[in-house]
Amino acid sequence: MQVGVTFPQTEIGSDPGAIRAYAQAAEDLGYQHILAADHVRGTDRAARPDWGGFYDINSQFHEPLVLFGFLAGITKAMEFVTGVLVLGQR
Repeated sequence: MQVGVTFPQTEIGSDPGAIRAYAQAAEDLGYQHILAADHVRGTDRAARPDWGGFYDINSQFHEPLVLFGFLAGITKAMEFVTGVLVLGQR
């Protein structure tokens, strides 16, 4: 069995150093993969006041394929997995 971690899309921010530290720590701890979710568009809470989701149009999501390219350059043997790749939004 392989065990991995989920990339904290909305929590980690855009600092490349923080992203590198997260990925390298996961690898150093023995995790085999990092899973990243995909979401191109968020809900506008002004238009949908009943929205109860965790993210909206102000939430930052890293584009998974670009993120994986960056992570591949800073890790040694980590694998990368998309939780969802929203083809219809691309």
